[in-house]
Amino acid sequence: MSLPRESRPIRVVIQQPVLSHYRVPVFRELARRPGIDLKVVYGDEAGISNAKPDGFRAEFVKLHDIHVFGSLLRFHPAQYRYCTREQADVVVHSWSMRYATQLPGLMRARWNDLGVVLWGHGYSKADSRLRIWGRTTLLGFADSVLFYNYSAAQTLIDSGRLRPERAFVALNTLDLAPAREVAERWRAEPRKLARFRFENGLDSGPVVLFVSRLYEANRTDLLVRAVVPLARRFSNLKVVIIGDGPDAARLRRIASDLGVEGTVRFVGALYGEENIAPWFLSADVFCYPTNIGLSLIHAMSYGLPVVTGDRIGAHNPEIEAFRDGVNGLFFREKDVDSLSESLGAILSDPGLKRRLSEAALSTVTNDFTIEKMVDGMEAAIRCAAVNHGL
Repeated sequence: MSLPRESRPIRVVIQQPVLSHYRVPVFRELARRPGIDLKVVYGDEAGISNAKPDGFRAEFVKLHDIHVFGSLLRFHPAQYRYCTREQADVVVHSWSMRYATQLPGLMRARWNDLGVVLWGHGYSKADSRLRIWGRTTLLGFADSVLFYNYSAAQTLIDSGRLRPERAFVALNTLDLAPAREVAERWRAEPRKLARFRFENGLDSGPVVLFVSRLYEANRTDLLVRAVVPLARRFSNLKVVIIGDGPDAARLRRIASDLGVEGTVRFVGALYGEENIAPWFLSADVFCYPTNIGLSLIHAMSYGLPVVTGDRIGAHNPEIEAFRDGVNGLFFREKDVDSLSESLGAILSDPGLKRRLSEAALSTVTNDFTIEKMVDGMEAAIRCAAVNHGL
C-alpha cells in the first residue's frame, strides 16, 4: 500500500551534466534533509572525471555532445526519462539553452504534473537576444528558478521576466572543512611550514599566488607581465603559478621573454588539499586576473586577499563573494599597470593586508557554506512541490 502524498517525502531528481567532486557534499547534505528523497542523474563531460556518489542515490546516464555550425548541442536523455510520476515529484534541470532534450523534458514534466526547478546562471558571458529569449521562454515551464548568486536573480526580476516569489539563490561554494582541517595541521607545525617555505624559496619576500587550470581566458599572462613593475618595488618577490593546461607553454615563453623566470615559478598541477595547503599558507595575496570562479572561495578560505579584474561580467557567479576594498582589490580589466598597483597596495601595507584577509575569511565562513547553499536548493524544491499539492 502506498503512502498518502502528504505523508511521504518529496521524490527529487536532479539532472547534472557531470558529477563534480565539489558537488558531492552538496548533494549529501540535501539528501540528509527531512522529507527529501534525492536521486542525482548525471552524464559525463570530456576532461572532467565523475566523482563517486557518497551519501545519496545516483545514476549515470550517458550525455551526448555534438557541434552544429560551431555551437555545442547536448542530448541528455535523463532530462526526459525521469519526468514521470513513477520517477519523481520534483525535477531539477540544468538550465541551459545548449540542451536539445530540455524542452521535451519540461513539456513531459508539465504533462505529468511534476514540480520543476530550473537551476543555472541565468545569464551567459556571450549573451545574445536569441539566447536571452530562449532562456526566458523556458521559465514558463518552471515553478521555481534557482540561481548561483543574488545579482543574476535580481537582474531577471528587475527585467520583469521573473516574479520574485519564484526566485531562489544557492550561493555556489565548496566544502571548506578539508581546507580548514589541513590548514590547522600545517599551522600546528610552524617549523614544518617554515622548512617548506625555505625549501621553495618563499621565505625572504612577498608571494603572489595563482591556482587554476591554465587557459588563455583566465588571462594569467597579465599577472606574469605585472611582475616587471612589481619586482622593481619588492625584492625577492615570488609569483607562484600552480596548474597546468593549454596556456602553460605560452606563459613560460612570456616569462622568458620578459626575463622574469627567476621570479615566476611554474609549479605545475597539484592535487589534494594536503599538497596545496602550504602554498596557500605561504602566500600574501591571491591573484586571478579574470574568469574567476570557485578559486575565489578556495583562496578566501585560507584568509587570502584576492586581486581580480573589475569587469563583473567576465567572471563566474562566485564573484558575488568579492567586495572591492573589503576582502580584496579590483584592478582595471586588461591593465597591467593597474594590476601591479593593486597587488603592490596589498604587499606594501600590512594593515590593509590584515583587514582584507580577515574579511575574506569571514565572508566564506559566514555566507558561503554548504548548509546555506542547500537551504536555497531546498526552498526552491519545496516551492515547486507546494505548487503541485505536495
